[in-house]
Amino acid sequence: MKKRGYLKKVQGKWKFSLLGKEAVAGFGFILPFLIGFFGLFLPMIIRSISFSFSNMDVQSTGYVLTPAAKNGWEHYIRALTIDPDFNRQLLASIVNMFTQVPLILIFSFFMANLLNQDFHGRAAARSILFFPVILTSGVVLGLESSDLLLTTLNPSQLTEGDMSTFVNVSSLLTEYTDLPSSVIMFLTRAVNSIYDIIIASGVQILIFLAGLQSISPSLYEASDMEGATAWESFWKITFPMISPLILVNSIYSIIDAFTSETNDIMVDIRNTIFQEVKYGLGSAMAWIYFICIGVILLIAGGIISRHVFYVDER
Repeated sequence: MKKRGYLKKVQGKWKFSLLGKEAVAGFGFILPFLIGFFGLFLPMIIRSISFSFSNMDVQSTGYVLTPAAKNGWEHYIRALTIDPDFNRQLLASIVNMFTQVPLILIFSFFMANLLNQDFHGRAAARSILFFPVILTSGVVLGLESSDLLLTTLNPSQLTEGDMSTFVNVSSLLTEYTDLPSSVIMFLTRAVNSIYDIIIASGVQILIFLAGLQSISPSLYEASDMEGATAWESFWKITFPMISPLILVNSIYSIIDAFTSETNDIMVDIRNTIFQEVKYGLGSAMAWIYFICIGVILLIAGGIISRHVFYVDER
């Protein structure tokens, strides 16, 4: 087999081969990311690590870093053992993620299947369901928090008196069903957070919709000829073919849930750094949070990737 290279000799001159041109084009696409990462992001990461192990003395000419107590681990120990809110907010953030991410995936997959059908006004429906992506942009999100109508429609912003107008889902499920208490609590949280689920599902719907449209119609035609039902086609064709995007959307949804501007622990870290001017403690809290997110992503990605089906096109 002839070895493929990035360069080839043509009329005594070295030129890029097709593989070399593709490599150059690929490098050109990732060059802005590399410049941003190594030029801006990486120095900030290194500085944040140094802040977390140091005490900062802000002066008129700048700041001075001195090593923190307990071999530099003072801020980490304080965040985990002394701070009264950090552990509680960290646990609440993880529980909220485990509650919302499955619901976001189910809702976005369901809506993508509906939008993939042929009906009048399909383009308008797709545009409407993409509005959550616009609503979660920086400026609009700030306006949203002060909008009376949106605040009224958001159950998470309602006062205790306003909540009396809503049906107590937990009581109804407890009285009229024999579901376990854990399932009832999960369904109750799902109903109460339906506003947040819709807002957070815009990108996932688009990704699932693109994946559904990439499935070859010939697969469904062959299954119809074999006498397969729609239910069997869904589980034997649609779900396996879309499984790589389930992994993508799961990772995206987990990160989005953890880094949301409304996340209490994100607000606490921001206030600790910029309002209380405790850069060391805030940086330590941020790195603890980052490590927790990384571990959860590795576990979730490892579990889901075992069940992902990839089409071998060779």
